[in-house]
Amino acid sequence: MQHRRRIVSLLPSATEIVAALGMLDQLVGRSHDCDFPPEVQSLPICSRPRIDVSRSGAEIDRQVKDQLRAGLSVFEVDSALLRELRPDVVLTQTQCDVCAVTPQDLESLLTQGEHSPSIIDLHPQRLEQLFGDIHVVAMSLHAADRGHQLVVDLRGGFESLRHQTSKLRRKPTVACLEWFEPLMTAGNWIPELVEIAGGVNIGSEPGQHSPWFDWDQLLAADPDAIVLMPCGWGIARTRAESASLTSDARWTRLSAVRSGKVFVTDGHQFFNRPGPRLLESTQILAEILHPEACDFGHRGRNWEKL
Repeated sequence: MQHRRRIVSLLPSATEIVAALGMLDQLVGRSHDCDFPPEVQSLPICSRPRIDVSRSGAEIDRQVKDQLRAGLSVFEVDSALLRELRPDVVLTQTQCDVCAVTPQDLESLLTQGEHSPSIIDLHPQRLEQLFGDIHVVAMSLHAADRGHQLVVDLRGGFESLRHQTSKLRRKPTVACLEWFEPLMTAGNWIPELVEIAGGVNIGSEPGQHSPWFDWDQLLAADPDAIVLMPCGWGIARTRAESASLTSDARWTRLSAVRSGKVFVTDGHQFFNRPGPRLLESTQILAEILHPEACDFGHRGRNWEKL
């Protein structure tokens, strides 16, 4: 009989990979941000943020920078709970110090007690690396065949969408904003998603960490469309926080604003998570950029006009 692994996931995208592999029944703990699929919300929470995430975007940015300047992590791990759960595998990441728990946050777990779990460190920056991470997670859970099939299915979905949008003559320029105060464009895998969805990304390069972006750059680029996808925020919070953009006198100088091509998405559930739902994220972009040709049922649920 195959040995059942006790899994703790401290990364939402990793939790979704475990779910897509059909192995949720082996998950025994999660991070504070792991909320999909919904059934994981009953699991013990093994981490929490050290900052007040209910504050404004500008204040969150200040808190994060203060923590990092002080040499402190943005997150706190419940090491006692982790040892009590006795995981065989802990899924974490080094892709972003301010997005989720890193292996450094787990040092006390590794240095205390006799039970030492395998720490699986994910760090995708492009789609191809996401596929590699799926293979790594699947192998660590003794489910290599399932991992292979999941990657085959995802590749097929992306290629099908690319084929659909490649026939479209119009390729609008797009600015994907990952933070508002200060401005940041979405990097890493997002430029690839925009291209597959039939757009031309501006302000960041594939595989590049999300860069800061100032108003002068935004005005100079003057994109055809602006997609709001702040890290950690859903549609309602993004809409509320967008006041920091819309109240700026420069906002109405943008072509996308004047033509009604500014869109609010659920960045927390989709774009910010490098897991299987990046395919759905790309479908959302395709619907936004080419509503006449693409309809996957996301409008009104996972994106809407500002």
